[in-house]
Amino acid sequence: MRELLKELRERSLSAIAGAESAEALDALRVQYLGKKGELTAVLKQMGKLSAEERPAMGQLANELRAAVEQRLEEQKKRIGEKALELKLSAETLDVTIPGAEAKLGVRHPMYQVLDRMKEIFIGMGFEVVEDREVELAEYNFDKLNESPNHPAREWTDTFYFTEDSSVLLRTQTSPMQIHVMERQQPPIRMVAPGRVYRKDEIDATHSPMFHQVEGMAIDKGITMADLKGTLSEVARQLYGGETVTRFRPHHFPFTEPSCEMDIQCYRCRGRGCPTCKGEGWIELLGAGMVHPKVLSGCGIDPEVYSGWAFGFGLERLALAYYKISDLRLIFENDVRFLEQF
Repeated sequence: MRELLKELRERSLSAIAGAESAEALDALRVQYLGKKGELTAVLKQMGKLSAEERPAMGQLANELRAAVEQRLEEQKKRIGEKALELKLSAETLDVTIPGAEAKLGVRHPMYQVLDRMKEIFIGMGFEVVEDREVELAEYNFDKLNESPNHPAREWTDTFYFTEDSSVLLRTQTSPMQIHVMERQQPPIRMVAPGRVYRKDEIDATHSPMFHQVEGMAIDKGITMADLKGTLSEVARQLYGGETVTRFRPHHFPFTEPSCEMDIQCYRCRGRGCPTCKGEGWIELLGAGMVHPKVLSGCGIDPEVYSGWAFGFGLERLALAYYKISDLRLIFENDVRFLEQF
């Protein structure tokens, strides 16, 4: 048995020293020290030995087990260190190599213009408010003094949710003015940007979804002169100090008197060109003094307070600001277009 234990020791230690992986090492552990391993098989023969031989053979067997366990631990550590070296070698980072440039995006051109508009109005003491896009017809039309037979209320023009035409996707941001007047007494100075929806065919100047910015100021003694002065200053801050504006009479159900504001064409300076369709002027927005019926319908006495309101399409403002020729470019998400801004 002594020779058998000696042969097993040499073979097991040699095999363990040659193991190249944790899996192979574990297989050798089971082979030599497992319940059905070779050392266990040798120990089962201890019963054949005499009483005098058993202590000596038992000691040799224990020494063999200890030697195998120590060699297993040493080889396990060696395999782990080698694996770490290989990993570090494979993951070596050369800090002298130029890094990949991080490509940063920019604000969409339309929202760049909106941010600028907010800055201008906040600087004038206005509050920016936002609210719902699904609206009641009462707020979208009735409280804005639009008659029941107004063309905008037709199913061909508006996205309705209900058969009785009482709930719809708002066609304008003007309902925000009503909500503000109902929950706040004058003085009021607010601008309300947001998405609106109309059943327009898509072309170079129209879209079924677009953005508007409404504004309103209500206080004692406000006149049309305040409206003209404020909006002319907004145009100058947005387009430059040399910007020329003009106001033309118009009609809106929720303002009286009403007007539209134009800016002198930035390309031809009033001489006439394809951009302004030969007119020398570009329509910018609609405005007017808030109708007394709208004020009284919101609980504001028109004998005490007066105010003005305006509304413009944000996309068209961006077209003029960046001299973009087609509204569809705003929504197409073409990176080649957007990267220009």
